[in-house]
Amino acid sequence: MTLFPRLPRREFFTKLALLSGFAALGSATRAKAQDVRDIAVQDINCDNGMPAVLAYPAGGGSFPTVILMHERYGLVQHTRDQAMRCARDAYAVLAPNFFFRHPDQAALNAGNSRYDLSDPEAVELIKIAIATLTKHAAADLSRIAVAGYCQTGRHPLIFAAEVPISAAIVWYGAASMREWEVNKLQPKPLEAALAALQCPVFAAFGEADHIISIEDVQRLRNRLEANKKSYDIHLYAGAPHGWLNDTMPGRYRKAQADAGWAAQQHFLSKVFAGGYDPKRVIWQFESETSTDYDFTKNVRLE
Repeated sequence: MTLFPRLPRREFFTKLALLSGFAALGSATRAKAQDVRDIAVQDINCDNGMPAVLAYPAGGGSFPTVILMHERYGLVQHTRDQAMRCARDAYAVLAPNFFFRHPDQAALNAGNSRYDLSDPEAVELIKIAIATLTKHAAADLSRIAVAGYCQTGRHPLIFAAEVPISAAIVWYGAASMREWEVNKLQPKPLEAALAALQCPVFAAFGEADHIISIEDVQRLRNRLEANKKSYDIHLYAGAPHGWLNDTMPGRYRKAQADAGWAAQQHFLSKVFAGGYDPKRVIWQFESETSTDYDFTKNVRLE
């Protein structure tokens, strides 16, 4: 028995907000609005105190929505830039600080500390993020994608296994050997989450990643296929871990970053236009790598 059987997504999340006590978000949300070219950007607080950046096309309307998770550094400039970039592509984007409970945000932002976000906490916070959007007309809650990067890469998959959304997006995460472990932070097997997915998956990886090997990428791809889940996976030649982050010159790769972003936006356009039939399975795997690839030679870059 489900809590809200067969409800449209907006109604589902509206009821979720009411049930969870988030209906009063409007009075607790502080917004600083400014127009940046053709988009509006707001710094807001969710009802539980979680800060977030909300960006969306200016001028009115309702837009497909992206919940944007961040890398291990928390809500830094790179994530804010991504939110604004995605909004310019005609999406409503909410980028919360999922690590807001860390006591030393400066150390976290600098990469000198870490916040271990568990799967259950991630699901809780994504629900709060979506509940926040019930008060923002720019967000079309019938069309939602959740995107995770690096440390948070697994969480869109975990969330999509529990809550109906349109798409899950993974950037250089969710594939390394440790992601398949069951422990305090990951109480349920990733395999079980993949089996329960109700939406297509986009994923982008780099050949030169020192954390995720090509074999790891193939494992994720194979498990999606074994469970008959649609995916669009890209493996980019010469790209190290974190290659989308243009605030880190050592790891940023512009050509691969531009290609990956374009592939993601093409995927989202197809998803939100109804291009993925839930009764059909679409597998797309694009990869370029060297014949003498050796994962042991990949190194961490800043």
